[in-house]
Amino acid sequence: MIMRPGQPLLLPASPLFIWSSLVVALMINMLMNVGLWGRSAWIPDVLALTLVFWNVHQPQRVSVGAAFVFGLAMDVHQTALLGQHALAYTVLGFMAVSIHRRLLWFPVSTQAVHVLPLFAVAQALVMLVRLASGHGFSGWLTLVAPLLTAALWPVASLLLLAPQRRAHDPDDNRPL
Repeated sequence: MIMRPGQPLLLPASPLFIWSSLVVALMINMLMNVGLWGRSAWIPDVLALTLVFWNVHQPQRVSVGAAFVFGLAMDVHQTALLGQHALAYTVLGFMAVSIHRRLLWFPVSTQAVHVLPLFAVAQALVMLVRLASGHGFSGWLTLVAPLLTAALWPVASLLLLAPQRRAHDPDDNRPL
């Protein structure tokens, strides 16, 4: 892949770090659902953010199937209609993999704007499945969640790429 000028050369991502970050994101989502805010509709989806991040940066290691499994875990945790989050995360993963080559050419702030429609589509799918199953409309604050999730994209990029930015074996003679 041809790199943008000024973009640092990254070390390969550790599979252990990738999967542990996904499990930590799942735990954060679970804690936010039972924590201070309960099941508020405006809370950003940290698991969706992490899934999209790794689907963009490591599409060979984190696939649409992983998104489906994590979606089922969220459905079981929330006692929601089984497959509601699985469908949303699967579509989210597919869309992220389909734009991953183009997305990496942009700066991180522009990437956040590009992933906003992905999070909005996932939120709309969850809302449509809820409405089709007979649950009521969860309110207009649902529209805030994709905005907050996309706003967290630069933070996720900083945190999740940090282990790859360190020098593997630094010395004065090797600039990379």
